[in-house]
Amino acid sequence: MSTIIQRALISVSDKTGLVEFGRFLADNNVEILSTGGSAKALSDAGIPVIEVSEHTGFPEIMNGRVKTLQPTIHGGLLAVRGNLEHEAAMKKHNIAPIDLLCVNLYPFEETVATGGEFSECIENVDIGGPALIRAAAKNHAFVTVIVNPNDYARVISEMKAGGGATSDEFRKQLAATAFARTGSYDAAISSWFAGHLGDTLPQRIALGGLRKQILRYGENPHQEAAFYTNGENRPGVATAKQLQGKELSFNNLNDTDAAFELIAEFQNTACAIIKHANPCGVAYGTTMADAYKKALACDTESAFGGIVALNRSLDAETAELIADLFAEVVIAPEVDGAALEVLAQKKNLRVLTTGGMPDPTATSMTLRSLSGGYLLQGRDNQVLEDMKIVTKRQPTEQEMVDLKFAFTVGKHVKSNAIIYVRNGATVGVGAGQMSRVNSSRIAGWKAADAAKVAGEDESWAIGSVVASDAFFPFADGLLAAAEAGATAIIQPGGSMRDDEVIAAADDAGLSMIMTGMRHFRH
Repeated sequence: MSTIIQRALISVSDKTGLVEFGRFLADNNVEILSTGGSAKALSDAGIPVIEVSEHTGFPEIMNGRVKTLQPTIHGGLLAVRGNLEHEAAMKKHNIAPIDLLCVNLYPFEETVATGGEFSECIENVDIGGPALIRAAAKNHAFVTVIVNPNDYARVISEMKAGGGATSDEFRKQLAATAFARTGSYDAAISSWFAGHLGDTLPQRIALGGLRKQILRYGENPHQEAAFYTNGENRPGVATAKQLQGKELSFNNLNDTDAAFELIAEFQNTACAIIKHANPCGVAYGTTMADAYKKALACDTESAFGGIVALNRSLDAETAELIADLFAEVVIAPEVDGAALEVLAQKKNLRVLTTGGMPDPTATSMTLRSLSGGYLLQGRDNQVLEDMKIVTKRQPTEQEMVDLKFAFTVGKHVKSNAIIYVRNGATVGVGAGQMSRVNSSRIAGWKAADAAKVAGEDESWAIGSVVASDAFFPFADGLLAAAEAGATAIIQPGGSMRDDEVIAAADDAGLSMIMTGMRHFRH
C-alpha cells in the first residue's frame, strides 16, 4: 500500500542535507512542522515551515525539554488511517495526521566520546526524539520515518517514483533502521551509565553498534560478515584511517587488531608480525628497521601474508624492508610521506594509521558470543604482578629484561603458549597446543629452524629465556625448554607440582621466576 506524504515533522540535531530535503518536500506540497534550530534553518533558507508550538497550541517549556511530547503530535503519528475510532478521536481533538517523521537524536555518543562531563552527557540524552521515532516506526503502515541524513536521497527517489507516496516495503525498511537506531542509542546510554557507576557486570547488558563495512565474507567464503564499531575511542583498527590497499577482510581485521594490541604493550621501539592472530615474531630495536628485521627473522616462513604492526612512525627504510615481504596489512600510529611513496608500489597492501597507541592498561570490557549468550570480562590489562625468583640461580640482567619481554608477548599468544626470547627478540613461538610440552617443543624447533634460515648452525634457543602463559603442570615442559638450550624461565606458578618443577629447574641449572599471574588466551 502506498501512502502519499502530505505533512512532515522535522526535528534534527544533524542538519546535514536538511535544507535540500526540506526544499524538496515543500516543492511537492508537503506541509512541514518543525522545532527550534531545524525550523530556523529551514525558514532562513526560505522554506515554509510551521513551528510545532503553533501547530499544537502549546509552547515549548522547560528549556525545550518538552515540545513534542504532546497528544497532538503523537496522535498524528500513531493514528491508524481508516480506523473509525481513531479518526473520530482525531476529529474531536483536532489532531492532523503526520505522514513523515525526520528525526535524528541528540549527540549523546559524540558527547561521551569527547569526554563530556556527567551533567553534559545527561543533558544530551534525547527523550522526545526516541519517543517520536518509535511511534512513527510502529505505525510504519502509514508513516515514513527517517533517522539518518543518508536516507534523504532514498526517500526523494521513492517519492518521485511513487508520485509523492512511499511503498509499504520501503517504509518497513526505514522502520527497521529506526528501531535499530533507538536500540543502539539506549545501549550507549546504559553502557555509559553502568561505567560511570563502576558496574562492570550489570544485571542486563544492551549491545549497540554502527555498521562500518559489509565484508566480502567471514572467516571462510561461505560465511556472511560485517564490521561494526561501538563508539569506543580507542586507537586501533576500528578508528584507523586506511591510506591505501584493498578492502580489509574479516581475517585482516581480526589479525590487525591482535597485532596492534600486542605492540601497544611496549614503550621501546618495537615491531610485531602476526599470522592468524598469533605472533610470528616480536622484537625491540634501536631503530624501527632494526626491530622489523629481528621480528621477521624469528619466522620468515610464517610471516608471508602476515600483518606488520609498529608502535612508532613508519619510515622509508623500514618501508623498503616491508615491501620485500608479501604482507597483507601494515598498521602504525603514523606513516611518513617517504614511506608511503615506497609502499605505494605495493598497491594491494593495506596501510593503516591510527594517530596514536591504545592504552594496554585500560579497564574496558571485552565480549565474546556463545550459542545463546555472551561472555563478558575485563580486558587482560596487567602483565607482571608479583615476580619471585624461586630457583637457586638468579637471572642475569639481560635475562631479566628478556624474561619480562617474553612474558608480555605470551599474553598475546593463543594458549597453550610458550615463547623463547633472546636479546629483545622472539626466536621461537609455540601457540595453541593442547599440551604445554608440545608448545615448548614446537617453539624450540622453530628457534632451530630460524637459525638455519639465517645461515647459523646453532639453534637460537641456546642461551634464550622462555615464558609460559600458565603454570607447568609437570616438569616435562620446562625440561624440553632446557634441552632446547634455554637458561631462564618465567611462568605464573600455582601448580600442585611447583616444588617438582622448581627442583627440575635447579637440577638443570636454570633460573626461574614465578609471577602469580596467568595469561590464558583462547
